[in-house]
Amino acid sequence: MLANYGTIALFFIVILLFSLVMVILPVILKYLKIVPSNPNPVKNSIFECGVETIGKTWVQFNFHYYFYALVFLALDVLVVFLYPWAVHLKQLGTFSLYIVIIYVFIVFVGYLYAWKKKVLEWK
Repeated sequence: MLANYGTIALFFIVILLFSLVMVILPVILKYLKIVPSNPNPVKNSIFECGVETIGKTWVQFNFHYYFYALVFLALDVLVVFLYPWAVHLKQLGTFSLYIVIIYVFIVFVGYLYAWKKKVLEWK
């Protein structure tokens, strides 16, 4: 039993070390003068898709895109959790069926709430 937790702890330590290295490494390389830093007006200019921007460069996106993304994420996570359950359905028994029904109900209520608030309408 502890071997399983040891593997999880090892993965957690590796993730933390990798994250720290990815954040600290560019800073160290900049201070060691390995990464060149030659700022000039051309490099600092606003540039998008090979063409200089015309007009305002700051354009806010419609916030409904984020709601679409959250609903998609909720349904995607639902599928990710339902697939392993469906594969091992025979071994898990009826208790897991009740748990999955509750889980699907919670996601369905969230979807109905989004529908009621007209989040899913394209404007």
